[in-house]
Parts: sequence; structure tokens; C-alpha cells
Amino acid sequence: MKITSAEVVVTCPGRNFVSLRLETEDGVVGWGDGTLNGRELAVASYLRDHVSSILIGRDAGAIEDTWQYLYRGGYWRRGPVTMAAIAAVDMALWDIKAKYAEMPLYQLLGGASRRGLLAYGHASGADLPALFDSVDEHIDAGYRAVRIQTGVPGLGQVYGVASGGGGPRYDYEPARAAARPTEEHWDTRAYVRHVPSVFEAVRGKYGPELPLLHDGHHRMTPIQAAKLGKSLEPYDLFWLEDCTPAENQAGLRLVRQHTTTPLALGEVFNTVWDYQTLISEHLIDYVRSAVTHTGGITAMRKLLDFAAMYQIKSGMHGPTDISPIGMAAALHLGLAIHNFGIQEYMRHSPETLTVFQTGYRFEDGLLHPGDRPGLGVEMDLEAAAAYPYQGAYLPINRLAVDGTVHDW
Repeated sequence: MKITSAEVVVTCPGRNFVSLRLETEDGVVGWGDGTLNGRELAVASYLRDHVSSILIGRDAGAIEDTWQYLYRGGYWRRGPVTMAAIAAVDMALWDIKAKYAEMPLYQLLGGASRRGLLAYGHASGADLPALFDSVDEHIDAGYRAVRIQTGVPGLGQVYGVASGGGGPRYDYEPARAAARPTEEHWDTRAYVRHVPSVFEAVRGKYGPELPLLHDGHHRMTPIQAAKLGKSLEPYDLFWLEDCTPAENQAGLRLVRQHTTTPLALGEVFNTVWDYQTLISEHLIDYVRSAVTHTGGITAMRKLLDFAAMYQIKSGMHGPTDISPIGMAAALHLGLAIHNFGIQEYMRHSPETLTVFQTGYRFEDGLLHPGDRPGLGVEMDLEAAAAYPYQGAYLPINRLAVDGTVHDW
């Protein structure tokens, strides 16, 4: 079961994806996702120039040993590029192992712990009527939980709120094709004042049972986050996500002291070491990392087992900057672990689904990875070649005070 070839595929069916194709001497193919939004070519180069050649001849079944070989052997450990590259290899090896076993991957991870994964979608609008329309669309599509994001009066385009912006509505991906990131103006004080009124209106219209989530996108200081979390307590959020920059783990102590609103964090993390303080001190309630950005299934399973010791649950990252391969990996893992919380799920574009043939399904508000052997996702290389890479970047915020651009 030796690896005989390793191929890196970069394609852009509406947004950029980095995929790794491994093949064994028996002709079994495994797929991995190494997409890193806005830095895709860095991962592609890492895989193509530094990893692919050293995989040839290795035992495809030695997943843990290969993970350690790539993590320790590079000397420069951690970081999003390294961990996304390792994740791509790890997913592909698990895909191969499960195909050899002729089982869906979740069976090799211990079998199903539930019949499906509760999923939440992204409802958003520039104002309340547009937001309500979006919530209604998600409920009609079968979602049982929704993330709530709106515009802020006095500001222009706000990251996380779907908008045409003079072009197509970007429900699928907020990264914009451009030579450099777009700068968006931001006013945290106006945002903190506005958000509670939004949740009051949503709860008034949809009642107390619908799970509601909100993403702060790292835009608050710890004391601002504490204030917002406290003011949102009457509306019983499922979670408040990324309320303050995750690098400052001590700041979460301040947030935790002032609010009982559940906290989700870790979307920009990429190893278990980033979580050590947050988990051991019970400073968060949900782990937000993506399998794609955190070293793959092998590493993410260990992270979630660590979190389980502290009654902390999963909330794995899953918008459309994770390819269908990465989404499938999250679904197999989420189905098997006992401390699953919720799964983020944005539907990929029709163009993306011509490149990636998926086996997972969404029914009655629940996701299931399906029962095809392996991850259950295959890639059409001919279709991928029709969508060449396009440079695109996520927007960046500049703080505005009294209408004047002030700081980052």
C-alpha cells in the first residue's frame, strides 16, 4: 500500500480550492483539502515543492507516523500554511484507508454516534426586512438553526452580510477577486449598540426555540465583547463567535467574568496548543477550528477529545472556503465523536459541485456524510481544469470614529 503519486490541484469554480490527490500502487486514490482562503498558492507550493516528493514510497496506511513525520520533520512547526498542507495529506490517507476497508470513514472512527449533524446556515441582510427574508429562506430550506448578521446603520458594506455590492450577491464567498484586500470601514461602538436590537426583533418574530448564532469576527476588545455578551443574554444565543481576537487568550477571562452567553472560538487557530488555556480554563464552549486548517482528521480528533474532558463541544468551521472534501472530513468526524455540538454549513455553488462530486446529504436540518467508501467525495480533474486560479482576498476592516477612518 505504497504511495506512488502525489498531485496538487488548484481550481476556482467561483472561489479557489487547493486539493491533493494521492494514489497507491494498487490504484486507490485519496483526496485531501488544503484550501487557505486568500493564501491558496502558498499551500499549493508547500505541497508541490516540499511535501509531494517525500510522500512517494511511504506506506499509505501509516497515517499517524506520516502526520508526525510532516509536523516534526519540517522543523518550522505550526502555522496555517503548514497545517493546511498536513491536513490535505492526512485527509487523503484516511480516504485511502477507508476505501481499502470498503467503509465510509466514520465507521473507522468508531461508528455513528447520532443519525445526523445539526447544521446552521448564514442568514443575513443589510436591514431587518432583508434579514427576515434570509431567515425565512433558510427555514424553508430545512435549517433548524441560523446565524444572524446584519448591516450597521451609518456604515457601508459589512463583512459577513451578503450583498451584491454592484455585482452578484456573494452568498457563496466574501473573498473578492482583486489585486489586494478591500478596506471596509467599521465602528465597534455603533455595532455593539445595534446588535441587541436585532436579536430582540428576531426573537420577537421567530420565538424562543430557534437556535440563533452570531459572529463578531474578532472586531471587539475584551471589554466590548463582555458588554455585548451581557446585553445578548435575554435572547438566549446558541453562541457568540469570535467575540475578540483569539490570539489574546487572557482576554477571554474578562469576557467570561461578565457574561453567560456561550462562546465559540478558534476559526483562525491551527493546533491544539492554541486552545490549551481556553479549554483547560473553560473559557469557551465550542471549538471552531476546521479540519482543513488544523492538521486534518488525526489532529482534529485529538483536539476534540481534549475538549471533551472539559465538556466543550465541536462547532467545526464549514463555510464555502472549505472545499467539499474538507466538509466531508468534518462530517465523518462529527458523526463519530460524542461531543458534537453543531456544524456550520453553507451550500457550495453549482460550479463547485461540478468539480467535486459529493456523497453527503442535508435532510430535515441534519447533515450526513453518506455511506460511500472513504470520504465520499471525488474530484473531476477535467472539470477542475476549466476553472483556473483567480487571485481573491477577504476584506479588511478599518475603524472609523465619527465618520473618519482612524485605525485598524
